Order: sequence, then structure tokens, then C-alpha cells
Amino acid sequence: MRRSILIGVTLLSFSFTFSQSASSNAQAVQGAQPAAAKRPMTFEDMMQMKRLGDTAVSPDGKWLAYSVTSVDLGQNTKTAELWLQAIAGGGTDEPAPMKIGVAQPGDSGVQFSPDGHSVLFLSGREGGQQIWIADFDPASGATSNAKKLTAIATEADNAKWSPDSKSIVFTSTVYPDCPAITTADFDTGNRCNAGRDAVQAASKVKAQIWTHLLYRHWDHYTGDKRSHLFLVSVDGGGMRDLNPGDTHDVPPFSLEGGGCGCDFSPDSKELAFTENPDPVPAISTSAQVYTLDLTDPNAKPVKVSTSAGGNFNPAYSPDGKYLAWRSQERAGYESDKFRLWLYDRAAKTGKDLLPKFDNWVDEFAWGPEGASVIYFASPTSGEEGVFALNVFDGRPNPIPAYLTDEGGYGDLHPTRDGETLIAAKMSVQSPGEVVALQSHWVGHTLFDIAVVDGNGRHMELGSNPQRLDQKQVTHLNDALLAQLDLPKMEDFWFTAQDGTKLQGFLIRPPGFDAAKKYPVKFLIHGGPQGNWGDDWSYRWNAELFAANGYVVVMINPRGSTGYGQAIVEGVSGDWGGKPFTDLMTGLDYAEQHYSFIDKTRECALGASYGGFMANWILGHTDRFKCIVTHDGMFNAESAFGTTEEDWFNIWEFKGHPWDYYGKPDDENPFRKWSPSYYARNFKTPTLVVHGQLDYRLDLSEGLQLFDTLQLLGVPSKMLYFPDEGHWVLKPQNSQLWYKTVNDWVDQWVKQRTGNRE
Repeated sequence: MRRSILIGVTLLSFSFTFSQSASSNAQAVQGAQPAAAKRPMTFEDMMQMKRLGDTAVSPDGKWLAYSVTSVDLGQNTKTAELWLQAIAGGGTDEPAPMKIGVAQPGDSGVQFSPDGHSVLFLSGREGGQQIWIADFDPASGATSNAKKLTAIATEADNAKWSPDSKSIVFTSTVYPDCPAITTADFDTGNRCNAGRDAVQAASKVKAQIWTHLLYRHWDHYTGDKRSHLFLVSVDGGGMRDLNPGDTHDVPPFSLEGGGCGCDFSPDSKELAFTENPDPVPAISTSAQVYTLDLTDPNAKPVKVSTSAGGNFNPAYSPDGKYLAWRSQERAGYESDKFRLWLYDRAAKTGKDLLPKFDNWVDEFAWGPEGASVIYFASPTSGEEGVFALNVFDGRPNPIPAYLTDEGGYGDLHPTRDGETLIAAKMSVQSPGEVVALQSHWVGHTLFDIAVVDGNGRHMELGSNPQRLDQKQVTHLNDALLAQLDLPKMEDFWFTAQDGTKLQGFLIRPPGFDAAKKYPVKFLIHGGPQGNWGDDWSYRWNAELFAANGYVVVMINPRGSTGYGQAIVEGVSGDWGGKPFTDLMTGLDYAEQHYSFIDKTRECALGASYGGFMANWILGHTDRFKCIVTHDGMFNAESAFGTTEEDWFNIWEFKGHPWDYYGKPDDENPFRKWSPSYYARNFKTPTLVVHGQLDYRLDLSEGLQLFDTLQLLGVPSKMLYFPDEGHWVLKPQNSQLWYKTVNDWVDQWVKQRTGNRE
């Protein structure tokens, strides 16, 4: 899919050889076999797919543990199970996966102990979710002797082993004003928290009193509880609250990464974690990294980060000399560039490891002990690629090597021997699977790889891409995917009105016939700092949108990630400006260069910022036959007062609504970029979708839009979910969502596919 730009490179002390993977060899052997007829994907097919969850790799690199979620559409449920399988060392034989014997359906969070002889997992089999531990045999993969480690009334989550395998850190949401739950006074703290919960549950009065922001967030009311970190000894010798009395969440909420947001030093004597200390979290993104001496019960956290923006996911180097994390420079800007920051623990100094790299670092992992490499994942022109950076090679501006090509990668696990990088991979044609990237040469060789352009795209060894050989480890959906006609996604580049080069994507319908013309579903991504690309989604699945005879077109306009920070920032303060013209210009390009597109039959669909843009389109062009707008902003002034993350609108609209009172509307971004002010132009039939529990963009935004459309006499329909938030997650709700959306598009666009006119 990617169009490569070839450049020269200098390679030091190493030469590369490339080999085909076992799967490629197998395809060559079977090439003479006739291909079975395939069919378009249905919603029911998508619900049958097994969904890969968290993964873990044993210390010896021989075993993979992972979570797999299955959907029962009839029962409207999702159930996770824990699996284990050997990681093949070579050849074409695939090891058979097996369920983890001590686990039960619904268990999660499996992790191997660093000594390789135990596993932990989270289970609610006896009521509230707690940490369980079981013996693990690294020779056979057998698990046995499961026992419950914690019994905390506020439950346990996000558990993580210490490197010496003697203790575990986890999170629990507690009342900060209750006595701390510790071994010394476990009963008092536990009873206080349990009692407060019981009183609230039994009370017939459900009213709340608020004196601060955030009082609600995304899909829930925050209440009086706060997330704290706890440390528990594996031998049962002690447990303590590491943030006693703290009124802030540790870790803070982040869409950029889950887990405990913490890490142990290699000697298990120190813990690094993230916390936002600001008194009003609704207007702050200033998460900071702290370290805590675990050998001293009276020790206080020490702040080691210095940037005013968000700092997340601290991780110690294998030798313990350094601490790295993802860092943003500017306060209040949730979409500032995520840098890779390195902190020297002895010198107490830090530096940006990638000053010349212009894309976000979404995730990273240190290479094995003795190596000087960090692996990281980053969005790059529609892909989520894996990069390797030699950290200690003496160069002032190290440039990372780009190790993957098509697809989206994450959940990175370098093995201790430095031979393999285990990762999760998805693409637009396949949900997540685990792959093994052969990385034995990474970290032992110095790279001198030129940058293709300012967007962080890195290529090639001569005329060949510099990519790691990889092998698929799990095969969760092979049999089902083999039955489905899932067309490849094509990309194209076009020139925006101001000369900026931007990227778009297109998927043809299954059974494509070049002699026919096809209607278009024009998808608009959210964020606005997000992107379309080569990945899988169960909520907005491009293949499923194409399956009933549509061409799907997707454009990455200003605001999109993966093209450099200047493109990301091109949306702020200009929501309906260049991003709108980018989208229209990109669609114009597709219409002009793909003759099978019927430009008289197009429907625009978007959610979140994409919903805002669908609303904006409603008032600014009549080119579409219909519109679908999901959880979009309609009135920027009312949205400011009903959202919970105030920092977002303050940044994106350059202040507060009252900052512009008395000024002309064209100088007031809350009115200039508000779709509600262009209602007199509304004509296009519109489906409005919104959830009651969406506190990011309140239900009132959808209600205002639907009310306006009805009063104007514009053909319109509203799909309301009383039990969904910003995303539609329940299986049967998702089924209704897809049916309602597709029926609406069919109603107005229809599917005449006659010969070209």
C-alpha cells in the first residue's frame, strides 16, 4: 500500500539478508491450488471474530500468554479467556494454543513472573476482582496451585510484577479520606471503604453534591474515590497504599496507554509512576513522572519530569541507569507531540532522544539487557510502524530504523536473548494477531539511515526496504477470514488548496466490476488529532462499510497524525477551515482519478470530530445525498459548558466563550466554527446518533441538532442509546447501529450499479 521513496543509506558493520517467511513459502507451495470462492463480510461475521487482548511473554521467550474475547451476539455478552502457546522457533509447524488451566472465563491481566516460575492474573471468581497467583512450569507450560493473593474491598487492577518476583504493584480505587489500607491496619481501612460503598448502594437518595471539576468523565461520574497504587508482597508479608490520602488519580486518565502507568527499577527498590498534581484536572494535561523509594516506608515521591505537558509510561533501562517516558512539552495541549524522553538517574538530567523525529511515540519498550536499543511504535502515513533506536551510540541526533511496513503494531515485547520482538499486529483486512519479528541484529549494529522526509518516514537498504522478517504466532481468525472477500485498501496522495501534500485511502466493494459505477461512503475520522490507516476497527469498520456494494473513501486532513506535528496542529483554531477544504479536495481527487466512483451518490459519515465535520458539511455543501453524524459537536458554546475535559476546548478554540463576548462572530471561534450558526443552509437528509452516557460530547449536542433539523423540515432520524457513551460497545447495540446507519445510506444513496454513463 505504501508508496516507497528510494534513498541511499550507509550501513556500518553489518550486511542484511532477507528471507521469506514460512507463510510465504507455504503460499508458494500451494499456489497451484484453486482459490475458494469468497463472500462479503457481514456484521455477524465480525461478531464471530476472536478479539486479541493483552499479551505477555515468558522470561525465556518461549511462551506467549494472551487474552481472547469472544462475542455472544444472542446473549449480548463479551467474554475474555486466557490462552497460552509456545512461540515457534522456526519451521512451518505451528504450536497449538491451550487455555491456561487455572484460569476461568472472565479472567484477565495474565503476566509471567520475572523468575519464570509463576503467573499472576486478575479474577472475580469469588466476588470482586482480585490478584491471583499460580505456579508455572516453563518446560511444559502447565499452570497449577492457583491462590488468591489480595482481598481488598476496593478490588485490584493493573497488576505488575517486581523484577525480583517478590512483590506486585497494582491499582485500586479508594476513598482518600478513609484510613490507608495497609497490612498494619488492613481491617480499618478495608472496612471504611467497604462501608462507604455499602451505604451509597443502599441509599434511596442518589443525588450528588459537587464542589469541583471533573465531576464526570467520558461515561461515568467520578464520585469521591481516587485511584491509588498499592504494593503487596507475594509471600503475603505485607501490603501498603503508596499514595495514602492522595486526592489525585494515580495513574491519571489517559487514552494513550493503560495499565498502572508505572515501572520498577531493575533492583526492585524504586517505583516510577505518573500523576497529575494540578488542583483542577479538568483544565490540565500536566501529568508528571515521580519516583518513590520502596525501601523506606516514610519516603515521599520525587518529581523527575520537568515539562509542563503530559508525561506518561515511565520505564527503566535494563541496567537501571536511565528512565525513559513519553513526554509532551506544552501544558493544556493533549495532542502535543509525544517525545521519547531519557532521564539520567545519576546526573538527574534529561533529553529528547528524537529531536529530529516529527511523529508521535505511541508506545516503547527497552531492548534486552546489554543492548542499547529502544523499540517504539509510531504513526507513519497511515501505518503504525515499529522503529528501533540505538540510544547510546554517541551521536547527538540518533535517527531510528523503520522496521515494519504495512499494518499497525503495538504491545511490544523484546525477548531477553535479543533474537525476537513479539508484537500485536492488525490491518484493515485482519483483526489483531501476535507476530514474532526476527530482531537478532537490532541493537548490535549502528545505523546511519537517512530520513525520507520531515514526516518521519524512513526507508531503504539500496532498493530493498529495511524490514524485519516476521512470522505470525497466533491464528485466531484464519478460518473465517479465508471465507471473506476483504478488498485491499489503496492509498493516494493529493495536493491541498495551499499546496500541502495529504493522503487518502480507498476500498473497493467486494466482487468489484470495473465496468460499473458505485456509490460512496465518505468516512471522516475523529480526534480531530487521529487518522485513518491500515488497521482494524469493530466500531467503524471500513471493510464492512464496503461490503454491501460501496466504495469507501477516507481522507487524512489537517489534524491527522502520522504526517508531522505541523499537520497535527493545522486543525487547532481552524476546525471548519482547512480541514474542511482538505476533505473536499481529497474527495474531488478520488472522483477524478477513480472512474468507477459515482459522484452523484455519496454519503458523508463521521463520529466525534468527524461528527462535528458532518454537521459542518451539512451547512456548507449540498454535494452529499445523505449525512450520518455520531456524537458530534453542534453548538460550540453549549459544548464548552457540558464537556468534562475543558482543556480540550480551551486549546482548540483558543480560550473561553466569555473571552470573545462583544466581538464580531468572525473573530469568535466558538461561533465562527459552530455548525449551529449555519442551520439556514441545512438541506441534506441526516441521521443523528448519540449516547446518553457520552460526557465527552454531551447528548444535548445531538438533541439540539435533531430539533433543528425537524423544525427546518429536513428529512432526519435520531438513533439514541440510553446505555452507551462516546462509543457503541454492546454487541446488540452495535448491530442496531450498523443496520440503522447502512439502511439510512441505502435509503438516500441506493445501490444502482449499472454501466458507466
